[in-house]
Amino acid sequence: MLISKLSTLILSSAVAGGLLLGASGTASATDTWPNRSIKLIVPFTAGGAADTIARIYADKLGEALKQAVVIENKPGAGTAIAADAVAKAEPDGYTLSLASAGQLTILPHVNKTISYDPFKSFAPVTLLASAPYVVAASPETPVSSVKELIVAAQKEPGKLTYSSCGPGTLCHLSGEYFKSLTDTNLLHVPFKGSAPAVNALLGNQVNLAFDTLTVLAPQIKDGKVKGLVVTSRTRSPLLPDVPTAAEAGLPDFTVDSWFGLAVPAATPAGIVQRLNTELVRIGHLPEVRARLAAQGLEATTSTPDAFAQLIRDDYDRWGKVVRASGVALY
Repeated sequence: MLISKLSTLILSSAVAGGLLLGASGTASATDTWPNRSIKLIVPFTAGGAADTIARIYADKLGEALKQAVVIENKPGAGTAIAADAVAKAEPDGYTLSLASAGQLTILPHVNKTISYDPFKSFAPVTLLASAPYVVAASPETPVSSVKELIVAAQKEPGKLTYSSCGPGTLCHLSGEYFKSLTDTNLLHVPFKGSAPAVNALLGNQVNLAFDTLTVLAPQIKDGKVKGLVVTSRTRSPLLPDVPTAAEAGLPDFTVDSWFGLAVPAATPAGIVQRLNTELVRIGHLPEVRARLAAQGLEATTSTPDAFAQLIRDDYDRWGKVVRASGVALY
């Protein structure tokens, strides 16, 4: 009987010891992270707003973690190439993703060939920055307000044109969203990127453009095009004379081009939390906020759960716009 009890005690101790060792090993793996450089994959080319956001945060994150955070630009396929690379990476905290609104909430609706799932392939960490959209009119377009635009568009359906940075992008769908809210018919003219789309606006080749504050604010401030409305809830310090959507009578016309940080699904929770803690702290640094503001961007951080909810909400909203507009799938 004593031997039996002793055997049971030894077995229980061994099991408990194994559990403790396993827990210790798991904790150790998280506690020693990072012990080498980290890669941050950006789905756009170097030099743009997204790349700027990534580099501002990467520099500060590297300082905090005492490891280099290296930017790897992977543009192409409407951001799908970068997303696919992150989705297939080891979930060990050494591959990070600069996730964008279009990548996670629009592309899955318009491209049925993508290999990643916006909800199952990634673990959201935090928002990093956002930029409201602006509706601008070309110099020769005879409208100076949203009210005048709606009247003109309803009077001659399909006559007014708007440029976008490409079919199926947030630039494009912002125009479609505007049409659905105002019961108007605007003709979409897609371009390969914001630069040619804005050039078409400057040259009076199109009447309107829907793009970020970052892209259009300099042109509006210089008087080259007319700013009709910003899609933020408050006026932008960069364009204090341009009314908000609510002030223009369109309270539901809120559009943000946001960027956040995500990691491959199954990345340890401890690493996700450490990244969130550091990035939220960085996002509140006055110098970081000032550098982003100079680009027309707002430092916007969140909890992982809040970021996940934003992705879900925007996914549902843009899905409705895609279906209502009849945007072709590819």
